[in-house]
Amino acid sequence: MSKRTMTEAYGEALAELAKENRDIVVLDADLGPHVGIRSFAEAFPERYFTVGIAEQNMVSIAAGLAAYGKIPFANTFASFFEKAYEQIRIAVAYTKLNVKMIAGSGGIATGPDGATHEALEDIAIIRALPNMTLISPADHIEAASAVRAVVAQRGPVYMRFTRPAVQVFDESHSFQIGKAVTIRKGSDATIMATGIMVSEALEATNLLAKEGLDVRVVNFSTIKPIDEEAIVKAASETGAIVTAEDHNIIGGLAGAVSEVLGEHKPADMERVGVKDAFGKSGHTEELFEIYGLTALDIAKAVNRVLGRKRETAASIS
Repeated sequence: MSKRTMTEAYGEALAELAKENRDIVVLDADLGPHVGIRSFAEAFPERYFTVGIAEQNMVSIAAGLAAYGKIPFANTFASFFEKAYEQIRIAVAYTKLNVKMIAGSGGIATGPDGATHEALEDIAIIRALPNMTLISPADHIEAASAVRAVVAQRGPVYMRFTRPAVQVFDESHSFQIGKAVTIRKGSDATIMATGIMVSEALEATNLLAKEGLDVRVVNFSTIKPIDEEAIVKAASETGAIVTAEDHNIIGGLAGAVSEVLGEHKPADMERVGVKDAFGKSGHTEELFEIYGLTALDIAKAVNRVLGRKRETAASIS
């Protein structure tokens, strides 16, 4: 399977959709070549607006365009959207305007850019805002499919991309907002992953299979609204949950899953992610080892949660 970046696929898909929909416009905060929108700029220069290093202004301008019926796609790194929190909160989320925020280079996988550019709290920030839809595709195929869904859905959307090129799906895959997808069946435990960590989760199941373990993988490409039914189903059928995300373990996918489990179906759970820390500069592979985000780390988490599951069963019997 050929690997491409999510941003490349996004930019090409958006340019294609813009041929059909003249209301699509793009805003760039001085990072166009790095967030995949160069192809749009070349095809539709009259619908492409560069605001410079001014993320707060970009979000406000996008809100104004949306108020007049346009479908603005505002683009920058995930870490820089955090600077525009007040504008996102009031100008976009509060007003329910049809603004699409595309956040490139999310998570520790941003690598050599270092702590200032590694957004490890953006999912938690956006997830707490009412009226927001939050998407984190697993690969470039899902990213391209998500663009069409994002254009079709009215209201604020935050879509997060990670930098490395991975491939999970084939071209037949179709993304649906709010629907988790089981991509590997299993009965012993469930790994619930999002973004680039879906690829790591699948690799982890290969390691676990060598131990005779049958582990399910569910892709949560939509983090808000979270697919509660998929979470309850996995907890009921496997009784052991591991979440995996390239994000702080506080407030992200782990937080969303644990909230659902706490209200509907308590189950033994482990969280794989950055453990309440800032990032640092380094190659992605090195950082994943340092921060415990590798397939091996996920496999170890599955074994830990299965150990507790067995202890709980033994105490009941």
